[in-house]
Amino acid sequence: RLADDHALARRLAAGLAALPGIRVTPPHTNIVFAEADGGRGAALLAHLAARGVLATGLIGLRFVTHLDVDAAGIDRAIAAAAEFLRS
Repeated sequence: RLADDHALARRLAAGLAALPGIRVTPPHTNIVFAEADGGRGAALLAHLAARGVLATGLIGLRFVTHLDVDAAGIDRAIAAAAEFLRS
């Protein structure tokens, strides 16, 4: 299961890194750290939460892939972030 978590983290990181306005630190575990340009991190967190995507962060963004996170959830998180960045 841990290998799945790490694969999902890599999938999430790649999807987020492809979006303009997000900088991603390549994951080495099941945790993905990212930053939204222009100080938009808090607004992005609120946008994601409104769409059922759980992420945290005081300075940067923190996403964790574990438990009931699956590929569809990863894709939903990437789509929600893309939606926010287009607005």
